[in-house]
Amino acid sequence: MIELKKLKELLETKLDVNVKEIKINSKEVNKGDMFVCIHGVKTDRHDFIDEAIKNGASCIIGEKDIDCSIPYIKVKNTNYILPELCRKFYDFDKLNLKIIGVTGTDGKTTTSTSIQYLIGRDKCGYIGTNGVDCAKFTEDCPNSTPDPTLLYKYFKEFYEAGCEYVVMEASSEGFLRGRLDDLYFAAGGYTNITWEHINVHGSFENYVNCKLKCASQTKGKFIVNYDDEYHDKFEEKSISSLSYGENSKCDLYIKNYTITPRYTNVTFEYLNQEYSFMSPLLGKFNVYNLACAMLICLSLGFDMETLIENAMNIDVSGRVEMINMGQDFQVMVDYAHTPYGIKSILDFVRVLDVNRAIVVIGSAGERDYKKRPVMGRTVMENADYAIFTYEDPRSEDPLDIIKQMVSEVDDKNKYEIVIDRSLAIKRAIDLAGKNDIVLVLGKGNETYQKLKDKVIYFNDIEECKKWITNKLENSKITS
Repeated sequence: MIELKKLKELLETKLDVNVKEIKINSKEVNKGDMFVCIHGVKTDRHDFIDEAIKNGASCIIGEKDIDCSIPYIKVKNTNYILPELCRKFYDFDKLNLKIIGVTGTDGKTTTSTSIQYLIGRDKCGYIGTNGVDCAKFTEDCPNSTPDPTLLYKYFKEFYEAGCEYVVMEASSEGFLRGRLDDLYFAAGGYTNITWEHINVHGSFENYVNCKLKCASQTKGKFIVNYDDEYHDKFEEKSISSLSYGENSKCDLYIKNYTITPRYTNVTFEYLNQEYSFMSPLLGKFNVYNLACAMLICLSLGFDMETLIENAMNIDVSGRVEMINMGQDFQVMVDYAHTPYGIKSILDFVRVLDVNRAIVVIGSAGERDYKKRPVMGRTVMENADYAIFTYEDPRSEDPLDIIKQMVSEVDDKNKYEIVIDRSLAIKRAIDLAGKNDIVLVLGKGNETYQKLKDKVIYFNDIEECKKWITNKLENSKITS
């Protein structure tokens, strides 16, 4: 339960003002709320003070000299002070929660979700791309790493639900925007580092430096991917580190694995003892994700036998999600949206007994445009056919994005363009013959599309099921 706080409990002031909640969106302000004028990517919240007051704000926190009709406190940097305000408001220091941070370019969701299942959903909450989840509640989340007003609220809710741990996806943008300031992790780890989000960070170096904050803000063991070229940088930033990888020197040695269409047999070596077991996570990349997750849990004191037992229950929505409705071809939905992620998922497809691999893919608008030709080239070098479509185009013209994606593709007979994503999925499913596989990439289980002037409901998994059903029904009519 959220309790009212006095303003003087949150800041050094003599003002006797009640604070019901902390808000950064003036449209969401209710009577008694504090409104904090942070700076967003494109928005200065100082411009919305009048709306916040109209909606009932009890006080305003800003960094400009402004005459205000309600209590106004000027601070040096609103973005910097917001985490501190939220930490105090939600009594975070009294919760005794162990926070686990997972960063990296690819695999954050699978690794974080795996940690939650390894520890148990009754004991461990999850915050990330797939929402907010524990045994007692599940809800959507606006960002992989939410802003502090939501983040600390979730921490409080997890604690009240009986959780002792919270695992969260610690994104580079979360660190860049100061959402994780003042937060320290009991344990942490990273999956890999590849080119991504350069439009936000300005340079690859800045992107890596933001990721490194996860290591420097970890008080316990930080887990590094020894087979990733940036592992030494994370080791340097961490207080203490452990490693995983296909090198016998690693603390958790990936000794062997056999990938099948339905499961993966893995053999890990830890403390000079071998452990062989079956994992429901598919593909080589998921062997690494699981190794990272298990080593993080081991560093927190969990025993290997318990982790192996719990590993069989891992279920990651929208990641290598196979959809079987009785059709004679396969359909997979996955979140892969980077060149590395796309290559990894198509490498996995090669172990499946399939004929053609047909890929449906786009690239998000207002994001790193330099990776688009690489994505297109990666798809065409590893798939048999592709249908390029939109994916959260935002203010950009979807066709312009697609043209960039195919700009380095020579064989124009191996792809087509269907801008409407629903119809692109339909086209791929209609094209699929016996023993082909359709891969719908980029969105996973997300439930939205961000268009130029609005956000619409859209889910790749539901669309796949709809068009598979349509094809099966039509085949009955014509047979």
